[in-house]
Amino acid sequence: MGALGAALLPPAARILHHCNTGALATVGHGTALGVIRSAFAADPRVTVHVTETRPRLQGARLTAWELAAAGIPHTLLVDSAAAVLLRDGRVDAVTVGADRVAANGDTANKIGTLAVAIAAAHYGVPFYVVAPASTVDLAAPTGGAIPVEERPADEVTHPCGGGGADGVAPVGTPVYNPAFDVTAAALITAIVTEEGVARPPFTDSLPPLVAAAVGKMRR
Repeated sequence: MGALGAALLPPAARILHHCNTGALATVGHGTALGVIRSAFAADPRVTVHVTETRPRLQGARLTAWELAAAGIPHTLLVDSAAAVLLRDGRVDAVTVGADRVAANGDTANKIGTLAVAIAAAHYGVPFYVVAPASTVDLAAPTGGAIPVEERPADEVTHPCGGGGADGVAPVGTPVYNPAFDVTAAALITAIVTEEGVARPPFTDSLPPLVAAAVGKMRR
């Protein structure tokens, strides 16, 4: 995945990355963060913009740490600043992971992914999903078949969750806290798997990659 995804990036790529997709979230080289690692190994001019990924701050707490440990230049930003970077032409590509991919290419990922995808599409910036072929669920025709967990309110009302005296909202404030959102296939430039790169229409390009991965597991 790292090599295949890195090949899609321009020289000295400026990458916007949402959530955490490195060794701490997956294993080894990582998925979307693996693309960044591979790109940086080939071209040390690569830089990364990292969203905080509210409310659990996986970008700030995990991705920023992994990039620092790897010596990859990066800048942390609040999620709501991503559209400004895209508008100003300071991003060459967006990379994200996926928790589940429907047969038509709709993709469920950490909350906030959809907003970044919409902004990237509006400003003409490629949006790449990087995930193993096992993430593709051909039995789910569209993203509407993917259930989305709603998380506890204190993840939003308290910076570190768990309640306590450090709340940032009045006690009893109603909270909507979905763990994921679903990005429509129409907003996705390509889906990178270990078996190859799928491009629209994903209903045609994803099944052969899934079949290749299943074939290897059965050997």
